[in-house]
Amino acid sequence: MAPEARRKGRSRTAGLPSRDIALGLVRAVLDDQRSLTDTLDNGIASQEKASAEDRAFGRLIAMTTLRRLGEIDAMIAALLQRPLPRKASDVQQILRLAAAQIGFLGTAPHAVVNCAVEQGKRCPGRYGPLVNAVTRRLTPVDDQAQPSDTGANLPDWLWQSWVDAYGQENANRIAVAHLTEPPLDLTIGATDETDRWANVLDGQTIMPGTVRLPRAQNVPTLEGFEEGAWWVQDIAASLPARFLLAPLSDSHGATIVDLCAAPGGKTAQLANTGASVTAVDVDPGRLARVQDNLTRLGLSATLMTSDARTWQPPSGEFFNGVLLDAPCTATGNIRRHPDIPWLKRPTDVAQAAALQRELLQAAWRLVQPGGYLVYAVCSLQPEEGKTQIVDFLAKNDATRAPITPAETYGNVLPDADGDIQTLPYILGDRGGMDGFFIARLRKPA
Repeated sequence: MAPEARRKGRSRTAGLPSRDIALGLVRAVLDDQRSLTDTLDNGIASQEKASAEDRAFGRLIAMTTLRRLGEIDAMIAALLQRPLPRKASDVQQILRLAAAQIGFLGTAPHAVVNCAVEQGKRCPGRYGPLVNAVTRRLTPVDDQAQPSDTGANLPDWLWQSWVDAYGQENANRIAVAHLTEPPLDLTIGATDETDRWANVLDGQTIMPGTVRLPRAQNVPTLEGFEEGAWWVQDIAASLPARFLLAPLSDSHGATIVDLCAAPGGKTAQLANTGASVTAVDVDPGRLARVQDNLTRLGLSATLMTSDARTWQPPSGEFFNGVLLDAPCTATGNIRRHPDIPWLKRPTDVAQAAALQRELLQAAWRLVQPGGYLVYAVCSLQPEEGKTQIVDFLAKNDATRAPITPAETYGNVLPDADGDIQTLPYILGDRGGMDGFFIARLRKPA
């Protein structure tokens, strides 16, 4: 329920703080090309005096606007006699926020209209009457209905790339999966206690070591957080470390390096088995957060701040296993970050692929004979996934170590090569999963 439903008798502008937060967020993404995460981390002026309730509702409005942007723009265009001029960018964002609330969030129309008109009055050009007229004509959309054009909420280049890679039907299913906020997955430190923690937290066991909660939560307040019983990690993000550990006959004492390690969920998985883990990341701030998480979990690893392309272990040793979760366009994470489609460009895919090629070659040099490398990206773009591995195998003395269905407990099936491509609609009846490409390679003994 929107905050206004509990604010009887308050002024016409009681809901403005949340709307101003939402406006600041969509401006940052759509006008300034800044990510939601960075904007929220760095703060926006309208957050300073807002309540936690207003901050949460403002974020929800902004996230919904970005998820449904194509549909929202079509709703607004149908109510305008002519397109807004470019100089009226803020007016456009205000109308988008109003359409998100009335169309998809079920917010009381009078509250939406009042706040939108107040925001419109601040814009140069006397747009208050237009905002009033348009917002009063907005109508709710059936929340069970899928958009008639599932690609409408995506840039054309991104939508077409998925149609080409996965076919029209699967591209439709991917796009529909992005319209709802994902559940919260936890990786359980003591795998044999997975069912117990599922009961304690009112979640469900997805597979041994993974518990799913049905919605976002205030994580630090959940039972087991302070004692380090679990950590937040989408089921798809937990797979690469599982696949690296599976072929090692005894992970206890194995030497493993986790390249591009932050935010650290995979490092925790590896260290939790008793392996000797080195975590490498170029960002000292993010690596500090990895250490904070390891401390809470009662785990240890050697942390190294370095560019993984040039890092060399101090003693020159090789490793039983190397995990490379490479930087990418993150198009597999759009469920969690609906700003991604509006921040990325086709050129970003090529740039990410070039970096990934360098990282793969650097990672391969660290694998001891007979050892394993797991390559992963949270991307749906083939150039960053399957194509990378095909090209790498053509140029290096490496073979696939195919992933088996048993390793995923049947939740997602490997392709004919033994690689995994998770897609957002997989496990759709239980909330879906992030999109990851994962391949496992072995170096000849």
